[in-house]
Amino acid sequence: MPPSRDEPRGLLDALLTHRHDSLTDALDTTGRMLAPPVVPAAAVTGSPTRELVVELDASAELPSPAGWRPVRYQVDCAAEELEDVLAITAPAPLVVYPHVPDAALADAARALTEAGHIPGLTAGRGADAVADFLSVLAHADTGYAARATGTDEVVALLAATVAALSGFDVREALATPDVARLRRLVPEAAAAVREILLGVEVDDTDAVVRELEALDLTTG
Repeated sequence: MPPSRDEPRGLLDALLTHRHDSLTDALDTTGRMLAPPVVPAAAVTGSPTRELVVELDASAELPSPAGWRPVRYQVDCAAEELEDVLAITAPAPLVVYPHVPDAALADAARALTEAGHIPGLTAGRGADAVADFLSVLAHADTGYAARATGTDEVVALLAATVAALSGFDVREALATPDVARLRRLVPEAAAAVREILLGVEVDDTDAVVRELEALDLTTG
């Protein structure tokens, strides 16, 4: 089971999530490394029995603030939709994945944090774009969410977040993540990393969990 909100968060605790098309599949996912799963808003009926992240359509109306609320909402938006998304007031924290050119990513992240939203980092961004993005997030209080194609990218995001908080070279951390440094993080440092990196969405959580366990990174 994921740690309770009162427990200190380890580096890998509730780190990984996955998008599910149905609520039934989402409700079956458990594990200490697993964060609340992502489900589309259309799949959520009634009051689910576990915490969820609800995926919205940028062009659709927001759900009513009354009744059950997710841990977070998340939405993908094109560059031309960003201004409208910035004006959204959601009944729960909102993660926004802006589909903008790499050169515009840091500015989009800054605008999102100023609006009180959580920037999302899509997979496949260039090292310069990620470094500039993290330079914004290291000094914001929103944190960020990310997507990764596999374990290597998850580890690179962890290492890059550590580097951004510590004044190390983020580009170098992305290119050659220092796993030994991640293993040496004291609990307070690990918790600080996770205050910035809120979670990572991956396609195959089972495989990523196995591979992270094999790296002997602490979960508590």
